[in-house]
Amino acid sequence: MAQDPQNSIGREGRLAGIVIAMTGALWVGASWVGKSLDWSMRTMALVDLMALAGFVFGLVVTYRIWRKSRQNDEG
Repeated sequence: MAQDPQNSIGREGRLAGIVIAMTGALWVGASWVGKSLDWSMRTMALVDLMALAGFVFGLVVTYRIWRKSRQNDEG
C-alpha cells in the first residue's frame, strides 16, 4: 500500500515538534531538579548531553522533512 508523501511529511513534522518541545521541557525540569538536589557536575553534564542528543535528533528530522519537500517540488 502506497503512502501519501504529504501524510509522511506531516507525521514527521509532528514527531520533530514533539521531540523538540519535550526535550526542552525535560531539560529545564532536570536542570531545576538537579540544582535543588545538588547533583554532581558529572550528572548535570550527562543531562545536558542527553538534551543535546534530543535536539540534534529533532534537527535531523527537520532536515529530512526539508529534503522531502524539495524533492516533491522538483518532481
